[in-house]
Amino acid sequence: MRQKGISKKKRQSFLLERLKADPFLTDEELAESFSVSIQTIRLDRLEMGIPELRERIKNVAEKNYTKVRSLQGKEIMGELVDLNLGKSGISILDTDSTFAFERTNVVKGQYIFAQAESLAIAVIDANVALIGVANIKYKRPVFAGDKLIAKAEVIRTRGNKFFVWVFIRVKQDEVFRGKFILVSFDK
Repeated sequence: MRQKGISKKKRQSFLLERLKADPFLTDEELAESFSVSIQTIRLDRLEMGIPELRERIKNVAEKNYTKVRSLQGKEIMGELVDLNLGKSGISILDTDSTFAFERTNVVKGQYIFAQAESLAIAVIDANVALIGVANIKYKRPVFAGDKLIAKAEVIRTRGNKFFVWVFIRVKQDEVFRGKFILVSFDK
């Protein structure tokens, strides 16, 4: 949706609508969609009292951490930005060079798996849950600086077993998928 040549008041109104629909849009993405400079978007946000992306993510995440029963907030790899306990969840992981192999700049699989595993455990409506089976596939390399967006969905529950699909994307490109069978040890 390009918004070229519109008034400041109208642009700010559209900006507010866009951020309500998707609070995770970067200033760069917003600037491109409105055909204005990044500085213009930053000034608009400041004038309207809208925090920067990192703060918006943090605010959304804090609300979701209190819902999780099976893990502590600091045990979740990435920022938990959406949680519908027993149904679905979304987390975001910003990677940097500390996550990657030095020579190739490729993010180590352990971090990608940890994001998927912790999100799968977080969506389960149980006090204690462990991975019983994991069937995973890395689809393509992830590089330092990529933003990983993980989406988990509980697809079936059978007794104390939960079947959870987790898909991780970089932008629109799927980089990982996993099917987890979690076992709940609630009494």
